[in-house]
Amino acid sequence: MDQVQLATFLAVVEQGSFEAAARVLHVTPSAVSQRIKALEQAVGQVLVRRAKPCTATTAGAALVRFAGQVALLEREALDQAHDDTRLSVVVNADSLDSWFLPVLQQVPGVLFELHTDDQEHTADLLRSGTAMAAVTADHQPVQGCRVERLGIMRYLAVAAPGLDTTDLNRTPLLAFNRKDRSQHRFLTARYDPPVHYIPATASFNQALLLGLGWGMLYEQEARAHLDAGRLVEVRPGRHLDVPLYWQCWRLSSKALDTLTAAVHTAAAQALISD
Repeated sequence: MDQVQLATFLAVVEQGSFEAAARVLHVTPSAVSQRIKALEQAVGQVLVRRAKPCTATTAGAALVRFAGQVALLEREALDQAHDDTRLSVVVNADSLDSWFLPVLQQVPGVLFELHTDDQEHTADLLRSGTAMAAVTADHQPVQGCRVERLGIMRYLAVAAPGLDTTDLNRTPLLAFNRKDRSQHRFLTARYDPPVHYIPATASFNQALLLGLGWGMLYEQEARAHLDAGRLVEVRPGRHLDVPLYWQCWRLSSKALDTLTAAVHTAAAQALISD
């Protein structure tokens, strides 16, 4: 495939419009449109949904991943002259807020674009080609990716001391967003409690301390509040274990290999081993 057309296609998907891609590539929108049409003719499929924002079609999704891999290899080939290799990684919020961020210090000379999502859904960004690697609860390898187990992230159900959690069908629970099902997975019976959705870690924790509802906290963080008496366990002695995996492109890349090694080292210290 024509590499200029491929790079133009990736720019359109990343920037969300032909005009924005044109600005990044320093060409006219007409030139961008002509390149996309030529690429679609060569592939024999419509690759871009002309909408706001522009997105890849089902046929284009695999090409986004391929285009990103080509761009990564090209950047690595030039990194001795231009230190601008960039890695796009999706990480669940709890890992990002606890053990993952220091990993980036172990990969010098690389720029990162981090995305966050629920651990049950982080692999979706790998499938779309948006991310090159992911910390995920999905053990099924995404096409074109390798998967390696990292360990277990343990969660405790906690609440403020004054909150009545006798009847969990009536007591409000806190969820990060509508994708967050960890509280429901903790419950062994069928419950349909009222739910507060609070999609920010600091605010979520503050809501727990204020007694707005009960929720799941990463054990290491929960223990600090439990020991200080700020929170209590909703069901003492019970916990929820979430296995985490590292998925990344099956690609010979120095930057990805270095990042993978650093992730395994950090996970071995922060997570529960099998």
